[in-house]
Order: sequence, then C-alpha cells, then structure tokens
Amino acid sequence: MEVGVVSDTHLPRLGRRLPQPLVEGLHAANVQRILHLGDWTQPFVLELLAEIAPTDGVAGNNDPPELVERLGWRKVVDIDGARLGLIHGHQGPGRTTPQRAQRAFADEPPLAAILFGHSHIPVVKQLPDGPWLLNPGSPTDRRRQPRYSWAQVTIEDAAILDIRLHFFDRPVT
Repeated sequence: MEVGVVSDTHLPRLGRRLPQPLVEGLHAANVQRILHLGDWTQPFVLELLAEIAPTDGVAGNNDPPELVERLGWRKVVDIDGARLGLIHGHQGPGRTTPQRAQRAFADEPPLAAILFGHSHIPVVKQLPDGPWLLNPGSPTDRRRQPRYSWAQVTIEDAAILDIRLHFFDRPVT
C-alpha cells in the first residue's frame, strides 16, 4: 500500500489550495491513504486531501479546537499490519522535535514508524533495533529548508518496504 505523508500545510495563510506539485505527486504515487501530521490550520484541508485518498492525522499547535477534538494530538494507526505512531511533535519533554516524538510513544508496543512534523525539517532515519522516524517536511512552508517536501511510505505485509521524500521548488497552486 502506498501512503502519502504530509505535515505543516498552514492553509489558508499560505494559500487556499494544496500546491500543484503535491497533488500531482500524490496522484502519480497512487496513494491509497494520506496521513497529515498537524498544522492543517483549517478543516477544509482535510477535505482537500480526502478528495485524493482517505485521510487521517493528528492536530498540531496551530490547529483550531475543532481539529484537535476531531483528530487528537497523538494516535497509532494500523496500515496493512504496520503500526504507525502519529504526532505533531510540539508537546512533551525533549530538546528536539524527533526526541519529543520518540518519547511520546515510549510506552507503546513496538511501532514500525513514528511520523511527526512541527519542525518543517525532512527526516528519514531508522533507529537501531527500533522504528523509522519520518518527518515529511512541509509542502507549503519550507522555512530554512532548500525545498518543499512530502513523503511516500510503501507498506506491505506489516512491513515498511520503502520511504521516499519528494521535493519540489515552488508550491504552485
């Protein structure tokens, strides 16, 4: 199964539509699920992504109470037998976003991956004898990163087969 992973879209402040390279990339990857890791900022972003594929996710520190209630701050989802921990990454102890994300799932049974956002810094790293850490960056707000980004995760038979970051230069809407 192909899963699209996005975070930190910050719409409508950074536009009213999803960037064209993101939408085209999700379609080209034939994603069957989309996971958003917070800072949607408006509920309509969920609807835009759901037009592409069934969408789930968590709230971030810039999301309204409506999204926090609907999605929560943290969750574990099962996709094709792989357990994925989802969190934005702004809460809890730890000096860095990856540290906070890891600590948020310290008491969970083993996870295949911990997916987080918040920093807008793309990360793909497998921990020794542990889960993958994935931050897809942002498709709309690259901050100090050279390019905009999102991620694609390939899952089959409860295993993560591949994680790819997709980069683009301009968020054409």
